[in-house]
Amino acid sequence: MRFGSPSYTITRQLTGVDFAGAVAATRAALATEGFGVLTEIDVQATLKAKLGADLAPYLILGACNPPLAHQAITAEPGIGALLPCNVVVAQQDDGSIAVSAIDPKAMFAVVDNPAVAPIADGVRDRLTRALEAIKVG
Repeated sequence: MRFGSPSYTITRQLTGVDFAGAVAATRAALATEGFGVLTEIDVQATLKAKLGADLAPYLILGACNPPLAHQAITAEPGIGALLPCNVVVAQQDDGSIAVSAIDPKAMFAVVDNPAVAPIADGVRDRLTRALEAIKVG
């Protein structure tokens, strides 16, 4: 498996760190930008248990910045269906780690409410800074 950089994500490639270290560093970087992790899905374990499928370590973190979530829900009550922002930490075939976050601008593009655009911009800025700030090694 190799992550690219699709238009709907913000992705950073990490080398020289193991999976657990990448997850811890990602959580710490998200916290510096005001994101807490509300959910955690261990996709590797789930697919093994449900399908017997083997997959490299793959974790989905449901990240939320409460003040920004409040602004978004106040502006557009139905936007909760798009929250929290998913951040994937996945081991790739070459042993490197991909950290990939949903691009809020792409995700919120389906919302027909101009009041949401500046909120999406703010969330995108924070997620981009968090991924750039991941400290490894």
